[in-house]
Amino acid sequence: MLMRTKAAIARLRAYKPPPFPVWDRLPVSRRAAVLMLLYADRKGDLRVVITMRAASLRSFSGHAALPGGKADSIDETPYQIARREASEEIGLPQDDVKIPAPFRIEHLCDLPASLARTELAVRPCVALLHATDPPVAPGPVLKTPSVGPTVEESLIPRLDAKEVAAVFSASFHNFLRMDDEAADSTELPPGKWYEGNWVTWNDEQWRMNFFYVPVTDQVVTKPRPKKGVVEEREGIDDSDETEVEEHPGRYKVWGMTARMLVDAARIAYGEDPEFEHNIGMGDEEMITNLEKLGRLGPKKKGDVVVATRRASISAEDGNGKGAKM
Repeated sequence: MLMRTKAAIARLRAYKPPPFPVWDRLPVSRRAAVLMLLYADRKGDLRVVITMRAASLRSFSGHAALPGGKADSIDETPYQIARREASEEIGLPQDDVKIPAPFRIEHLCDLPASLARTELAVRPCVALLHATDPPVAPGPVLKTPSVGPTVEESLIPRLDAKEVAAVFSASFHNFLRMDDEAADSTELPPGKWYEGNWVTWNDEQWRMNFFYVPVTDQVVTKPRPKKGVVEEREGIDDSDETEVEEHPGRYKVWGMTARMLVDAARIAYGEDPEFEHNIGMGDEEMITNLEKLGRLGPKKKGDVVVATRRASISAEDGNGKGAKM
């Protein structure tokens, strides 16, 4: 495995998000999480799993997104939300023992929460999909690029895209760059990799990033046909515009999803993006201000507002990290 990849995984393992007590005061209907699932390809570079939402869905149809959705209960942690939704959307087993050998999932860290356009607090949960060696030594041992099966070749094609139009992957480090980072032997489809602009949102300047991910050199998993059934997924993307693919062979990743990927790559690689960006990570200050203004109250009748048990766990932990694992 590349030294850069090993260092990136180590930084993510060591990362601890700042305290965010507002999460424990939010009603269930305002909580959401996404799974940022990373894996090493045959060359040892990290890639991230992304989905395209089905065009038939009511909200955010045709948008690129990380697997995720809303909380089901007040006791559900962000990582539990993310794993449950990934199971429902792309068929990734929620129970680790059901993941095909020799693969396993390691929860690396959580990132600061972002704010969706639907005014949900969305916690990104970063996880690593390993291929493990036989247990000859304690702790997880990642495969070298030249030995054994890879996630991309063995597991990704087996995912069942249930509630999305497609499952694909993108170079994780590329979310810090202005141009494509592709192997010399890869023939890229036409079109640019990046563009961006500043927008004003809740009276704050917010960087809108657009990435056009090439998908012609990989297996794209699509759902099995269903007869007369349209699945509905709770949308947590950050725009109500309809996406139109502009570049053949590329999927557009933008808005909140793009911002989360940029933040995660900044932490993992210890680098700033080549393009202009928000200095802070996530939108927790914005979420806190909206909560003080009463903008993040229950969305439905009978919604639970205070997470008493979860709050007590966070207090015992000191920074809330234990409550999210």
